Amino acid sequence: MSFVAVSWLQPTLTAEFTGVGVTRMLEAVREAAPGARFYQASSSEMFGKVLEVPQTETTPFYPRSPYGVAKAYGHFITVNYRESYDLFACSGFSSITSPSAAAWSSSPARSRGTRPRSSTACAQSSRSATSTPSATGVTRKDYVEAMYLMLQQDEPDDFVIATNKTNTVRDCVQIAFDEAGIDDWERYVKIDPASCARPRSTS
Repeated sequence: MSFVAVSWLQPTLTAEFTGVGVTRMLEAVREAAPGARFYQASSSEMFGKVLEVPQTETTPFYPRSPYGVAKAYGHFITVNYRESYDLFACSGFSSITSPSAAAWSSSPARSRGTRPRSSTACAQSSRSATSTPSATGVTRKDYVEAMYLMLQQDEPDDFVIATNKTNTVRDCVQIAFDEAGIDDWERYVKIDPASCARPRSTS
């Protein structure tokens, strides 16, 4: 499950896939390949109603969706297996598809709902929605490199993957439309004033 909004429509499925699914993977590693290195894709959604800005590896979790709750379970079960079975298991907290991370490159295999900014811009253009850069120049390749480096450490640990820069949704939308060759993006985007008043986490 990779779309927060859908987790409200399918909370039990989200718990099964995003939470319990991690346990199944860890059990397979423990039983069949205890020397393997395991990476858990944790999420900034675990911080939810953020208690501090910016978030760090020690920021308390306050998830505000079934997705965030399931991710928190996946994280803690990873920590438990690492400490209980001495597995090389680590978690990376990232915001790859959230407004705060501004990394809008996305696989065409993902649903349109998980890539609304890039797909909206590209619907007005003939360009592909698979390689749009972020407002900070961060792409999925950068995140994957960070994940790879975590698995090369001598000891497993948990890390926040972030730019330490704050970007607005407006910044991200403008970048996406610029890449699509469209200058007047405001013609295609409707802004909800109520949603602008709600604070979000930053990475």
